[in-house]
Amino acid sequence: MTNRREMPTEFRRRLAAAVTIVLVVFGLTTARLWRLQISEGERYRSLSEHNRIRLRRVRATRGVILDRDGDVLVDNRPSFDLVLVPEDAQDVPRTIAALTRLLGPEVGDLAAVVADARNRPPFEEIVLLRDLDWERTVKIETHQFELPGVSVQVGPRRTYPFGEMAAHLLGYVGQVNQRELENLSGYRPGDLIGKTGAERQWEDYLRGIDGGQQVEVDAFGRKLRVLSEVPETSGHNLVLTLDRDLQFVAEDALAGREGSVVAMDPRTGEILAMASRPAFDPNVFARGIRHDEWRALSEDERHPLRSRAIQGTYPPGSTFKIVMAAAALEEGVITPFTRIRCGGGLRFGKRTFHCWRRGGHGSVDLHAALVHSCDVFFYQVGQRLGIDTISEYAKRFGLGTPTEVGFEHESGGIVPSRDWKEERFGEPWYPGETLSVAIGQGYVTSTPLQMANLTAAIANGGTLFRPRMVKRAEATDGTVALADAPTVVGDLGFKKSTILQIRDALFGVVNAPRGTGARAKIDGIDVGGKTGTSQVRRLSKKRVRPEDIPRRYRDHAWFVSFAPVGNPEIVVAVLVEHAGQGGGKVAAPIARAVLAKYFGVGEEDAVMDRVAFFRHDHDHAAVRSTPRLPF
Repeated sequence: MTNRREMPTEFRRRLAAAVTIVLVVFGLTTARLWRLQISEGERYRSLSEHNRIRLRRVRATRGVILDRDGDVLVDNRPSFDLVLVPEDAQDVPRTIAALTRLLGPEVGDLAAVVADARNRPPFEEIVLLRDLDWERTVKIETHQFELPGVSVQVGPRRTYPFGEMAAHLLGYVGQVNQRELENLSGYRPGDLIGKTGAERQWEDYLRGIDGGQQVEVDAFGRKLRVLSEVPETSGHNLVLTLDRDLQFVAEDALAGREGSVVAMDPRTGEILAMASRPAFDPNVFARGIRHDEWRALSEDERHPLRSRAIQGTYPPGSTFKIVMAAAALEEGVITPFTRIRCGGGLRFGKRTFHCWRRGGHGSVDLHAALVHSCDVFFYQVGQRLGIDTISEYAKRFGLGTPTEVGFEHESGGIVPSRDWKEERFGEPWYPGETLSVAIGQGYVTSTPLQMANLTAAIANGGTLFRPRMVKRAEATDGTVALADAPTVVGDLGFKKSTILQIRDALFGVVNAPRGTGARAKIDGIDVGGKTGTSQVRRLSKKRVRPEDIPRRYRDHAWFVSFAPVGNPEIVVAVLVEHAGQGGGKVAAPIARAVLAKYFGVGEEDAVMDRVAFFRHDHDHAAVRSTPRLPF
């Protein structure tokens, strides 16, 4: 063996350097292994375990909503959604902070979104933001490696192409809440669900069945490739009874006013249009409504979220005289030839109940009383019938109970009686209250949909249908899953002569030279109708100009109509809140616009009527001659 003293000095130096290098490399390797296996072993073991195959849910596309002719009312479009898998993020608070800096504070409290989804299954994606714009999408993709667990996914988003049109009827979707998750099966946090209107009522048909993908992901949750896939099943398309063009006209005719228009087919109960104003934009809810937006809607004193067609209850005013006339003829308290003198008022006890026409109408029969809308005539009819008989007939027309059209929170209105008042207020019924009810005032209230249905029963000869909104629900391959048919809920049971006499008078309301509903007249179309003005608050006897009355105390304007009178195809009911003027002046031109569109005549004239109706006379103009129906 060579003696160490015989080894060259240069060789010894090189050997020492080599040994040192080996020791340093070994030490660094040992330290790295210690860090990987001991210090951070648990973290890297978890990441390693999930750098493999996962199952990802593919959300189903909701079915579209169509009108009766197949025109789209509610659709879907692609949406870029920002999602987070907390288990893939190295530091969730740090990732959220980075996202907020990148996207801006206007995105809201993303940490709260994550906290709300704390009960989700492991590795379930949390949707932080929906419908990212292109600029934000690019920012996320550009900084992808700085945002572990974060990705942008493309999915369907509900869209309402016509904004506020039919918003109350169509409804809107929103994220499923905790109560819904607890009470409904098949939903997960972040899922969309119908909240109101048709979206909610027919949710089971619209929602579809989710699909899935088997994907390979890396340690940070980024998708590498799709291994297999189960396609989603789109929801059923919902075909409504609604006529989109008719709905447009109804909405336009109400523009700038608060109220409702309901158009129905009296032969089937199908709703052709249902407008309520003011309204809201369902797209705001589909993308996720912000707190300030919700507050503005919920605190708006005009109540844009309320559907006036089915939830608004109003005294029906003189439109209630249709019920009074039917009850009087059927009970025999009057005949078509009974005449009552109207001197401008009826003295009852210490009070005088005035007619709208202070000078009175003179001697009138039932036909003239309806055409002239004589209050004194119906005061006396009410006295002869009594409140309980009036109540019985009003309920026979469907008043006092919801129509069961299918929407939640539908109001039934009020049909008073002796027992009702005793139960409600603990007080007896006073005879003077019957006089108020006889002209559609006092305690009696109804919704525009109820009044449309009541008018439809007169128009079709006495059959009361359940109003319906849906014709069918069908799969994308055309298979019909739901087919709704007309449903008869009752028969008025009136004599044919009763129906004909009332229809004859309603024809006169519109077609007399100065009939109260003359502004609903359409050349070539026999239109029948009844005007109404319902008092919101009793004012002083002194005449006051409508514009001098606080808006909340101004009268509501009604008009119910049907056409053609001989063989009715359509019924239109209009209610304008706080119009301050009569139904013939405000509501009748709106009904005329809808009727003109339906029959395809006089659209330009109808538009001019809506512009000029403020210049017309009061709707209770004197009727000089009364044409009779050509039966």
